[in-house]
Amino acid sequence: MNRSPAAPEIIFRRDQFLELVRKKVWAHPSNFHDAWVRLKSPPDKNDHRLAAGVLLPLFFSESPSGESKKRGEFKLMLIKRSRKVAQPGDLSFPGGMLDNFRDRLLSFIFKNVFLRTSNREIFRFLHTKDPASARLISLFMAASLRESWEEVGLSPFRTELIGPLPTFNLTRFKRTIFPVAGFIKNYGTLRPNAEVEKIIEIPLSSFYRPDFSGSLRIATSTDKNSPTADYPCLIHYDKDGTKEVLWGATFFITVEFLKIVLDYHLPETKNGEVIARTLSSAYLSDNPRR
Repeated sequence: MNRSPAAPEIIFRRDQFLELVRKKVWAHPSNFHDAWVRLKSPPDKNDHRLAAGVLLPLFFSESPSGESKKRGEFKLMLIKRSRKVAQPGDLSFPGGMLDNFRDRLLSFIFKNVFLRTSNREIFRFLHTKDPASARLISLFMAASLRESWEEVGLSPFRTELIGPLPTFNLTRFKRTIFPVAGFIKNYGTLRPNAEVEKIIEIPLSSFYRPDFSGSLRIATSTDKNSPTADYPCLIHYDKDGTKEVLWGATFFITVEFLKIVLDYHLPETKNGEVIARTLSSAYLSDNPRR
């Protein structure tokens, strides 16, 4: 396990870090209600956005047995999107577009049955919120659990929901993401569906390594004179040696989560590796239902 000297010690301590995450996320003001109001009644009448619920899934990776020098640490469980969905090849959180009927029904069951029996801490947290905010948080919690079940087979009964994170507006596509932090107690055997190429686990300590920080240079045309834009990214080498790039909304939501919990500051990326990518027409022609 490559461990950064700058990574805070607490991310290697299961119970202490979880306690800190709950405390910080619960204390951070939720903007779900304000974002929802803007989405439904946008100041710009042409800005018709869709809502998506995603799960930021944390889990604690135990040390391999017999390797006493190694300790466990917290990781993110991400998915790599397959060619059958929009934005293929991107790393993202489990989640997707809000299904108004199903998610509202699930939200009612989730809030009034599921949380009372299996997640009482978040049940109490919701009761500290005003009714409108509590309903919206419950709605996107239910949506994130449904999508996680559909995409990778993650059981809701193995997931402890923690709380809402700040929303994120996509600029290229008309969507607002409503993220929810959660802790996977034991994800067991997952079964990715056709939307998922593979599951990727990224240690939180990687975000503290300057050698893993870089820039993704995006072009929208193969023309050498076409304009490009650079975005900060995390470079991750998967178990099979594949170089994966975490960027965009998933990257920025993770960075915001780390800021809230650990007062995180992004390492300098100007001297890091620059990875060039040309977005295909399929990538740019967004179909949010795919």
